[in-house]
Amino acid sequence: MAKQLRVALVGYNFMGRAHSNAWRQVKFYFPELKLEPVMVAICGRNKAKVEAVRERFGWAEAVTSYDELLKRDDIDLVDITSPNNQHAEMIAKAAAAGKHVFCEKPLATCLADAKAALAAVKKAGVCHMICHNYRRAPAIALAKEMIAAGELGEIYHWRGFYLQDWLMSPDVPMMWRVQKKIAGSGSLGDLMAHSIDLAHWLVGDIDSVACTMKTFIKKRPMLADVDAGLGGKAAEGAKMGTVDVDDGVITLARFKNGALGTFEATRFAAGRKNYNAFEINGSKGTLVFNLERMNELEYYNCSDPDKALGFRTIQATADCHPFMGLPGGGGPRYWPVAHIIGYEHTFINTVFDLIEGVAKKQSPAPNFEDAVKTQAVLEACETAHKQDAWVKVPK
Repeated sequence: MAKQLRVALVGYNFMGRAHSNAWRQVKFYFPELKLEPVMVAICGRNKAKVEAVRERFGWAEAVTSYDELLKRDDIDLVDITSPNNQHAEMIAKAAAAGKHVFCEKPLATCLADAKAALAAVKKAGVCHMICHNYRRAPAIALAKEMIAAGELGEIYHWRGFYLQDWLMSPDVPMMWRVQKKIAGSGSLGDLMAHSIDLAHWLVGDIDSVACTMKTFIKKRPMLADVDAGLGGKAAEGAKMGTVDVDDGVITLARFKNGALGTFEATRFAAGRKNYNAFEINGSKGTLVFNLERMNELEYYNCSDPDKALGFRTIQATADCHPFMGLPGGGGPRYWPVAHIIGYEHTFINTVFDLIEGVAKKQSPAPNFEDAVKTQAVLEACETAHKQDAWVKVPK
């Protein structure tokens, strides 16, 4: 019987649900796990709400005190999905208690706090991972393999988009995601952080940025329940609050390897529900990905004969593609080819790599060092916007 990895989750809204599903499903899809995850406890401030989701999400116990949770010796790893402004302090406390840490992005609301979180886990010697789950979409992992093998040649351009439309209505209330003191930023940290992480992984480090941001709706009705998720509604006649984060952001980037980059993120793109997309142009070809068609990777190969030139669509669902086959040619891990997987499987794949990392006593990428690099770009973007100038990314 495999040794156990005893897990506690903090948070029970959107990300808490996604992470819970991953912990519950990972053993079914990855039978070769070196550690068996055990879902010991879920933690939240609202006793009634956390107890209501405990059984549904698959946790053995519901608790309301994070500090008391960390004193327990039946917890090996803490998974943090709370609002952004709580991440750094929770990480520091978990690390000091000797717990491994898995944390939703962004790592913190500012670079200084992100660096402090990294220092805490390094001092404690615990494993750490940031949840940029899109690295574990098989089509994106295939893009990484193709770029590493030189199939795109010298990289010229990165073009990244993360477009949504859920904030367009002025009736959407003042939840924590539109408050700077809690979220740190708007579409910049919520959406563009994912694009930056993918750009770092697929293309290379970003050297400098120019950036502009805009808040389109500056007043929203206050939400009575501060713990409400994306579906929370304001009461009739609610007071109005001031939105102090960006609704949309556009960034130009220079990569250290000479490539040029553009990034765009917004929650005001009508019709775009979760359009996380990128295009990478190189001397030998191009790769295109769109999360709304996440099982597909478009590929243009400059060396194809003239009569066959054009984009081809790769169905990244065969056993030979990343995460899709069982070890040793044991058949499909998920389903037969083209029986597609979904958003939730990116979290399952991520949790698998996390568990394997803990078993090896290694922090799997992207870890908190990668998260600090992303946070540095976010901070450079904010500075570039304020100064209306190109800004070097802090080291």
